[in-house]
Amino acid sequence: MTENIEKMRQFFVVDKGQKAMWQEPEDPYILAEQFAAEQIPDVDRAARRLIYVLDKEEPVLFEGERIAFTRTVTTIPEIFTEEEMRDLKKTHWIHEKGDVCNISVDYTKLLNQGFYAKKTELEALREEFFQRGEREKAHYLQLQIDILDHVLSLASRYQKLAEQRGNEVVAKTLLSVPAHAPQSFLEALSMFRIIHFTMWCGRNYHNTVGRFDQYIYPYLKADLDKGIHTKESALELLEEFFLTFNRDSDLYPGMQQGDNGQSLVLGGLNEDGTDSYNLLSELCLKASLELKVIDPKINLRVHEKTPLDTYILGTQLTKQGLGFPQYSNDDVVIPGLMELGYEKKDAYRYVVAACWEFIIPGTAMDIPNIEALSFTKAVSDAVMEKLEQCRSYEEFEEAVRNKINSQVEALCKQVNGVYLYPAPFLSLMMEGCCEKGIDVSLGCKYNNYGFHGTGIATAADSMAAVKKFVYEEKSTDALSLVKALKNDFESDELLCNRLRYESPKMGNDNDYVDGIAVRLLNIFADSLKGRSNDRGGIYRAGTGSAMYYIRHAENLPATPDGRRKGEGFGANYSPSLFSRCRGPVSIIQSFTKPDLKRVINGGPLTLELHDTVFRTEESCAKVAVLVKSFMDLGGHQLQLNSVNRDTMLEAQKHPENYKNLIVRVWGWSGYFVELDKEYQDHIIQRMELMLAV
Repeated sequence: MTENIEKMRQFFVVDKGQKAMWQEPEDPYILAEQFAAEQIPDVDRAARRLIYVLDKEEPVLFEGERIAFTRTVTTIPEIFTEEEMRDLKKTHWIHEKGDVCNISVDYTKLLNQGFYAKKTELEALREEFFQRGEREKAHYLQLQIDILDHVLSLASRYQKLAEQRGNEVVAKTLLSVPAHAPQSFLEALSMFRIIHFTMWCGRNYHNTVGRFDQYIYPYLKADLDKGIHTKESALELLEEFFLTFNRDSDLYPGMQQGDNGQSLVLGGLNEDGTDSYNLLSELCLKASLELKVIDPKINLRVHEKTPLDTYILGTQLTKQGLGFPQYSNDDVVIPGLMELGYEKKDAYRYVVAACWEFIIPGTAMDIPNIEALSFTKAVSDAVMEKLEQCRSYEEFEEAVRNKINSQVEALCKQVNGVYLYPAPFLSLMMEGCCEKGIDVSLGCKYNNYGFHGTGIATAADSMAAVKKFVYEEKSTDALSLVKALKNDFESDELLCNRLRYESPKMGNDNDYVDGIAVRLLNIFADSLKGRSNDRGGIYRAGTGSAMYYIRHAENLPATPDGRRKGEGFGANYSPSLFSRCRGPVSIIQSFTKPDLKRVINGGPLTLELHDTVFRTEESCAKVAVLVKSFMDLGGHQLQLNSVNRDTMLEAQKHPENYKNLIVRVWGWSGYFVELDKEYQDHIIQRMELMLAV
């Protein structure tokens, strides 16, 4: 890391000096009341809001920067009044905040043209719609043209400020982009920054980066060939670019600080079977390794032919405690997506959404995190309501199947009638939207919904306990077990300990319990097969949990695996919090037994490794081999945490001393001291399952 990058990192990430430029918050309904009075359509509201924010932005430049655009506006106003939102919710399902989010746009649709050429294209399309009498579509394209004009206006104001400040690099760059297509690595990075900045200004969030090393690499290669850059100077510029993801992130919405969806994907198979990993892929890993910041969040696509050296470089990142890269297995994901109906060419272009869901850039208006099924609730309900009537374990498992099917049925009904706020700027980068004159919020090529699947290990462990103690050993009966669970084991501590520590647990390569997990995941996939959502898409089953590892658990009664009421599940696709696993090898053997192509919405096996595991090059190589083994065995996705439990306990006591402590939360990395305590405690509890390699 150069001295200049060190200074910028200190300023933006540690000192957060850019906050001094923030404007005072304003009334979030400052526009909504006006819009309601005028009774203007939602798409006009969305466009006018974005234009309002762009015009309100005040250009700021900082010492030494070459890539401009930093947020100063702290409030993105609402477009509906509270009364309008109440009415909207009566007839529609509002996903999260209602905004288009957690998708991946095709940045090349603007990068390859520049805004002037895009405007010319839109003007021609607008006239075609107007001549055909399709005035609404013509009006929509005019809104997009207006937005581009206001982005160009902001860029012009930045350019003038750069001239005044004597920043010749920024001044020259902004004379070219975003008006014209970039002609250099610097211009490409600067234009991406402007596009990404504008997306956030429109209140779209979880704006993923996509296959950055594929669409930006040509600019890097051209500069290297011309001698404009060396690898070292390109790395320095890339590190400055990475810091831009951390400049405004405190203003981004999310479940927790750090949950901002700035996921970047590297490598992966091309459709012809060749590997797309290139020099920029490697430089991205090195930049992240040197900077040690939480954004962008690195995802690495791997496959059968990925060399061990790539895994070793990824392991060096994990060693730093960054919680990434997250690994995705092309050999499982691509055929899994194709089986769900994605075209081959699209499946090969897959990226990772904000956390780990698999999505297609530029063509998918999928909502991959629309809801979540709780495996553990299905088992708990079956135990409480049906166990005493079940004469055999097989009958009990059938009761669980019925509960899963009922839950799925309810979830599908619940998410009918989705309404999303229009996103006219994002729509510029989504297939067919401009050509058809429609907003991406109304749909795109793919309109699929994804359901997470939470608590798989707790559910399988619970069913194994019922099978062993109630039906085989008969050391307890259904009535006694149900009574103990209702009382949270208050009068039967001995039974709780037996269930918790003597019952088979997923993660030990034991078919007795692993086979149950296989069947549960198949039941989930089968329950969604053939169903269509009201946008014409399908439903996708997944193994992720997101925040539901706490939400689904907090009010759930005690379960037959010995879990007490309110205790959390393992994060995502992982052993339960009190499993005594033999080691990481047995865990990956257990968790690769299911056919993970069937639950390809995403959701990684999450392993917690003690930071001392990474002390030597030899031990790092062992971790790399472990990751590769998971993929070779048919694993779909993997993330690793390298943290010390004692360090986290100290950080809770003295947060001021641990501002840079990074942890993997559920599908993203964040600063430990910025998390709510319930998430801190859960991560600490997960660390009690820490593994040695």
